[in-house]
Amino acid sequence: MSQEIYAASVPVLDHYLARLAGLVDRTAGREQMLAARLVPDMFSAAQQVATAAGFALRIACPLAGRAVPPAQDHGLDRIGLGRRIVDARQGLAALRPEDFAGAAERRIRHRAGFAELDQTGAEFLHLFGMPNFLFHVSMAFAVLRQQGLEIGKADFDGLHDYPHGFRF
Repeated sequence: MSQEIYAASVPVLDHYLARLAGLVDRTAGREQMLAARLVPDMFSAAQQVATAAGFALRIACPLAGRAVPPAQDHGLDRIGLGRRIVDARQGLAALRPEDFAGAAERRIRHRAGFAELDQTGAEFLHLFGMPNFLFHVSMAFAVLRQQGLEIGKADFDGLHDYPHGFRF
């Protein structure tokens, strides 16, 4: 089971962090996009990116039975966000499938906003971690697209292929 939890977390998190890095890179010369929000009470695109990068390790480390390393504050500009993503990807690269032995059943106690949760590793990954990670990746994508960055579904997942100018 350790292989399944590893496969459902680390490679997926790394893939979407790489996609996010590409989106952030595309804001070069238009970094004001990173300060934009969909609505006033939501995080900016930059904070969504930073939160997603932090969530990657906040998910994978407890599943591997490790403490989450403290996040380095690289800032919320394009360069700083790129560094946050690199840090998260390096942290993920240090994890091995065998680190996830017993992860599905391991109890993970954590906070979700003000809620105190106690979940199995499988519940933590599938009901909390991955949905929250993808929420922040999606919100960053949505803000950047709303701000005029020419991106579509293929830019989000790196798998779709559409004719030029076709953006779902």
